[in-house]
Amino acid sequence: MTELRYNPLLGDWTMVASHRQNRPHLPKAGCPFCPGSGKVPEHYDVLKYDNDFPALVPEPPEPDPVATSLYTAEKAFGKCEVILYSPDHTMTLPELSAEHLQKLVDLWTERFVALSQEPNHEYIMIFENRGEECGVTMPHPHGQIYAYSWIPLKIRTELENCKAYHTSNGSCLICDMNQAELEFKKRVIYENEHFLAYIPFFTDYPYGLFIVSKGHKTALSDFTREEKRSLAEILKYMTGAMDTLFNRLFPYMMVIHQRPVHDASARDFYHFHIEFYTPLRDAGKLKYYASSEMGAWAPANPQSVEETSEHLRKAFQAYLQREGCVSECLD
Repeated sequence: MTELRYNPLLGDWTMVASHRQNRPHLPKAGCPFCPGSGKVPEHYDVLKYDNDFPALVPEPPEPDPVATSLYTAEKAFGKCEVILYSPDHTMTLPELSAEHLQKLVDLWTERFVALSQEPNHEYIMIFENRGEECGVTMPHPHGQIYAYSWIPLKIRTELENCKAYHTSNGSCLICDMNQAELEFKKRVIYENEHFLAYIPFFTDYPYGLFIVSKGHKTALSDFTREEKRSLAEILKYMTGAMDTLFNRLFPYMMVIHQRPVHDASARDFYHFHIEFYTPLRDAGKLKYYASSEMGAWAPANPQSVEETSEHLRKAFQAYLQREGCVSECLD
């Protein structure tokens, strides 16, 4: 059963997808994403795969007949896709070449454009859950795409604040954030020609990295070929730095934030960026979202961002040295 149930306290929708409890959990053999499974081609580089257990579907069933005038339910229109990064079952994102990752960026862009054509889709979110600490049930390297029939609350809040800032100041909030971080310097991890990586002033996770376009772009489809290559490179380097930080596979939730499908005005005030939500605060210590954080949305960062930025910067340098590309990568 899939449906949407409206939360009148928050003005947002909850997806109900009871069939998802039957999805496989960390299978040791018979991975459906590996060549030879019969579910994917024998040869591929990156691949779009329709989710076998979607929370949103193009032709949803009617909701259960339990709605009232107070409690509203709607059909769960949308689409859920899996994006396979590689046919190699154990390959991680930073182990892939920049050339390979550019193919991934191209596929993300292709799917963003295609899913944006559907009239029921309001927001396209591209994301990756990595590591058991983030609830990953399939170890094969992959991300996902959700095409929502509404604009979820967090994104809506970002859009409203960016719009208000633009109205008051005549400039893009995230452009100004970029400039502030470049001037302060201590929270910046790396920059290339087209993108900037920093742990922002306000993040609630110790290593809550942002990757932000330097140019005022609002979606993957706005990028040139060179910008897509720069995005592929910085994704490789930053996830490599994270894995080097504690010498282990670094768990994270990575979410691409871009403009809504049908709001052309967002091009003026919104700005493409990627947010990482990182549950590790030390090698074996988790940063939990506890009662105040979940119940009041009152986040508490247990560490100074200026300190964790320095730790991640050093890990990035160590990653480059290990890869043998210090001078080449930083030129």
